[in-house]
Amino acid sequence: MIERRLFLGGTALAAGVPLLGAAGWSASRARPASARTRTRNSGALPVSFTNDSGRYPDDEILLYIVGTDLTTDEHCWVDSDGTPHPVSEDDNTDDGYTDYSIPLDSVPDDMTLPFMSGRIYIALGGKLGIRIVADGDGNPALQLPSGWVEDEPGFDVLHDSVEFTHSEDGMFCNTTMVDQFSVPIGIELAGQEDHATGFFVPGGRDAVFETLAGDADFGDLVFDDLRVIAPGHGLGVGRFDGSYYDPYVDRVWEYYADTDLVVTTNAGTFTGRVEGDELVFDGGVAPIARPSTADVLFCDGALDAPNDGITGPVAAIVGAALNRSTLLDHSEQPTDDPDGFYLDEVTNRYAAVFHENTEDGKAYGFAFDDVEDFASYVQDHGPSAFAVTLTPF
Repeated sequence: MIERRLFLGGTALAAGVPLLGAAGWSASRARPASARTRTRNSGALPVSFTNDSGRYPDDEILLYIVGTDLTTDEHCWVDSDGTPHPVSEDDNTDDGYTDYSIPLDSVPDDMTLPFMSGRIYIALGGKLGIRIVADGDGNPALQLPSGWVEDEPGFDVLHDSVEFTHSEDGMFCNTTMVDQFSVPIGIELAGQEDHATGFFVPGGRDAVFETLAGDADFGDLVFDDLRVIAPGHGLGVGRFDGSYYDPYVDRVWEYYADTDLVVTTNAGTFTGRVEGDELVFDGGVAPIARPSTADVLFCDGALDAPNDGITGPVAAIVGAALNRSTLLDHSEQPTDDPDGFYLDEVTNRYAAVFHENTEDGKAYGFAFDDVEDFASYVQDHGPSAFAVTLTPF
């Protein structure tokens, strides 16, 4: 079933996304470079980057590796040697922003990743705006790019990211569309097994943009050929209907007032019914309030999933079923047949279009897309190499 997890836990990163899932290795792909590099950092993991975009040369592509140093618990940036450095507000020297960029054409063949949890941003044709600010405790913290804010530096730059946690337990990584989508990226992880995910079918990026641009509900989320922002962020900038999910939630609440909703997790099976504005379960699960459209799209608020092993997994499964619009078709959750996902007139078509256009059918279109392993996520407890590929546009 589902096991909830922490990603970028305890940090002040602007947009940390949780991850869980599985994926298979495609034999047609080149294996990531072997672990022949010298070890310079604790847990150094060889990482390589390939530019198959066909749109920008290597000297016009910048990498940013930022996150939390797991040996110090401090926010950090990583240089081209794979060495982490603590961030500082003094780093804001580039018109009030940092310049932690690594030109792709200067990445050494033996670059490595340290033990850290964070993101690899890839920017094509320009710089991104990453600022260091003081967190609530006064410590320097990363303020990461927000691709849905039009007046933010770097908004007009094509960019995307890969998320990862690399620790003594292994390498855990994913591509993501939870916030926005701009650049098709595939990842490969070698180790105890070989894994690959995130690769789009030929013409997949164009299909995503064309499908969403022609959608009456989701079309305003498309910014020309630059990016598509997630509908949750579209709410905040007036590009998505804040009541979009209300009719579906109303039908769900009416249906489960007289019908049992049965949710099975690693911790057991829990039965719930709607009582007033709450979905009430047995077994110590906290009641789930009637969610708003924002709650559904962000998988938060009424659908907040604490890492408690009880309420969290149930909330995640209910949240996934709302995004996939399967609750009225299946009173036993979770469901694992993708042919039954996204069929209702009210559904997360933003997430659906990514699954339709990836080679393995997996994508991180919303935060609970890992339920039943539909997220573009791979992991290995004995990693030997990690490879990131900018795939053809």
